[in-house]
Amino acid sequence: MTEEKVKDEAMQIIGMFQILPRLVVFDLDYTLWPFYCECRSKREMPSLYPQAKGILSALKEKGIEMAIASRSPTSDIANTFIDKLNIKSMFVAKEIFSSWTHKTEHFQKIHTRTTVPFTAMLFFDDEDRNIKSVSKMGVTSILVGNGVTLGALRQGLTEFSQNHNTIEKNKHVWRNKYSGKAASSETDKD
Repeated sequence: MTEEKVKDEAMQIIGMFQILPRLVVFDLDYTLWPFYCECRSKREMPSLYPQAKGILSALKEKGIEMAIASRSPTSDIANTFIDKLNIKSMFVAKEIFSSWTHKTEHFQKIHTRTTVPFTAMLFFDDEDRNIKSVSKMGVTSILVGNGVTLGALRQGLTEFSQNHNTIEKNKHVWRNKYSGKAASSETDKD
């Protein structure tokens, strides 16, 4: 499937959802590209997974901001590859550094830089430990097997929408529960 066809299909998928994330965050290694940066040389010409560029382009065109959260110990190589792939301008934040925090530190920095709440973020990564730790922060997190794909995008947007609806229902229940008590205790005083 060509990049343009992937972009068109991604645009259709995004268009199916009324509730969209304000920020989509991607891991790099084995999520956007099929290798570990530290095993490569800056002189090489990298490549993205087949559907990655079309998905990035569709998100950009739809006005959805994007960021990178990578625990790569070779941020210099990662940044060089991002430049070579002409995708640097697509990202509002790039947090690329080695860490033992399973990306929670990366997300704290992304949140500080963008002010986007964790519950308004969607995250794609190939490591279950990162998915688990970032999910606990309130970020909708999707585990990818062979890089980001149209299927992963659809799954991510579906889960994001479901999580958003659950949060809104809980807010509504909470407001009714506590505003109702406050109102009834006011009438009890009379």
